[in-house]
Amino acid sequence: MNLYTQLLSYHPYNEQEEADRSIMLDALLRYDDLYDRSNLVLHLTASSWITNPGRNQILMIYHNIYHSWAWTGGHADGDRDLLAVAIREAEEETGLLSIRPVSDQLFSIETLTVNPHVKRGKFVPAHLHLNVTYLLEANDHESLKVKPDENSDVRWFSLDGAVEACSEPWMWPVYRKLNEKLEALCKN
Repeated sequence: MNLYTQLLSYHPYNEQEEADRSIMLDALLRYDDLYDRSNLVLHLTASSWITNPGRNQILMIYHNIYHSWAWTGGHADGDRDLLAVAIREAEEETGLLSIRPVSDQLFSIETLTVNPHVKRGKFVPAHLHLNVTYLLEANDHESLKVKPDENSDVRWFSLDGAVEACSEPWMWPVYRKLNEKLEALCKN
């Protein structure tokens, strides 16, 4: 199923997701290059909220550019299978081999602003990430490994601890939403 169809059938969790779904659907109709970073204004990314089998911990990386604890994820870079992108990025950024999707369905959607920065010696202008998030699961006893060019630590946190560890206030509502959705999933 393509992303446009997935988004049409996606049930927004809150006002933020309702607005962001409209933005994403409109962008998918207007632009042919959203799966590629050549679109300097906006492009697609895939993130993951990685939980342990007990659903009481979240795996975070310490992001070198933003100097904050964050979820894993990255750019589509031409790959239209955004679940595969989320899994690949999670494996690369954590060193875990046991990562698997809890579901192949979208867990969350966000339109995120990215401030201008320098990455690998190259200036990256401000832009938007049209982000889809997947809920992944991993063994919390498996060895973790940093990806030095992107992060300097990888660590499991309690659900609340994951939000508290993040030093980017604009991400707190996103992470809280992800935790609420995870807790609701556990009740079902």
